Amino acid sequence: MDVIIKRESYLNQIIQRKHNGLIKIITGIRRCGKSYLLRTLYKAYLLESGVKEDHIIEMAFDLYENIEYRNPKIFYPWMIEQLKDEDKYYILLDEVQLLGEFVSVLNGLADKKKCDVYVTGSNAKFLSRDIVTEFGGRGDEIHMYPLSFSEFMSVYEGNKYDGWNEYITYGGIPLVVLADTAEQKVSLLENLFKETYISDIVRRYSIRNAGEMDALLNILSSAIGSLTNPNKLQKTFKSVNNSKITATTIKKYLEYLEDSFLIEEANRYDIKGKSYIGTPMKYYFMDLGLRNARLKFRQMEITHSMENVIYNELRMRGYRIDVGNLLTVETGKGGKAVKKQLEVDFICTRGSKKFYIQSAYLLETEEKTKQEIRPFLKIHDSFKKIVITSNTPKPFYNEDGILIMNVYDFLLNPESLEF
Repeated sequence: MDVIIKRESYLNQIIQRKHNGLIKIITGIRRCGKSYLLRTLYKAYLLESGVKEDHIIEMAFDLYENIEYRNPKIFYPWMIEQLKDEDKYYILLDEVQLLGEFVSVLNGLADKKKCDVYVTGSNAKFLSRDIVTEFGGRGDEIHMYPLSFSEFMSVYEGNKYDGWNEYITYGGIPLVVLADTAEQKVSLLENLFKETYISDIVRRYSIRNAGEMDALLNILSSAIGSLTNPNKLQKTFKSVNNSKITATTIKKYLEYLEDSFLIEEANRYDIKGKSYIGTPMKYYFMDLGLRNARLKFRQMEITHSMENVIYNELRMRGYRIDVGNLLTVETGKGGKAVKKQLEVDFICTRGSKKFYIQSAYLLETEEKTKQEIRPFLKIHDSFKKIVITSNTPKPFYNEDGILIMNVYDFLLNPESLEF
């Protein structure tokens, strides 16, 4: 029996946009489940809600039998022929980047009030963060991530502790999660990176030296959660690879990787000055399995892995994430004033909500706990401050009003930040 992974958060987002007159564009890293969401889960919802099957029109442009329909002069007339009455039609188009002049075609369909249009795409050209702007305000993006830990556990046959170890090793790409053996998972991840993600980027941007892109990915993989910028990365290239790559080229490569949703950047924010600092910033991988595959599953630092997972979970919940920077003046030796930079791992904002979060794998000593909460004590506002760790039995507030919770409670309860 096929395993069904219920992507309820994304399915609900699509349902909420039903009949809004816009082109629903499902974006996300390749193989994160966009096609399954649209053509299996959403189609099933439409049928269950009473939509007639002949009013759901599908086209998968990547299938051999549909190659001729990639020609817009063939597809568009065929599409119009399917609209046989004035009832609502649901247009589900998969791999739409393979359709010639797809922006014009989709805008034409969206003009027809009886058409409710939904599309996915799976190469770097379509996955660009700027794709929605091409539709002249008619695009409505639903951004999809690989499986969250909660989604992963819904199909994992084991306890949350074993599941956690599996998740931070092989990540949440559905195809990988459902593979039977560790060997299959490793092979899938390595092939996805080489044959899918990198090849897409190299083709799209006509990159002549793919080895530089490979090397950059390896450096970023080794430094998740660390502050960096193109100039720092250039120095690393020079010292490690004796490379003459420029900071300008590195900046372009970083943009390409972000546009393909392989990585995301988190900018630094001056908490006291209430302004963005600019570089350096932090980069996080959208899937830890892909990150680990770059490093041949070496350098499996649990502290950085947990920080990356927390970042991704917060993004899945719709928060904008910044790295908090706090300049303080403290009394040093001899009574001299000493300036110190303190860091808050994540400043999370969504609408009027705001949280400060520290990721601390272990709070094994009182000294370690003081170190983690120290920046919080310097922030004089009323927003909730949270430390996420792995060794707290249940959530509690300490004497300073700071919420301490374990990573399992945080990840498995979508309302965990409201404790």
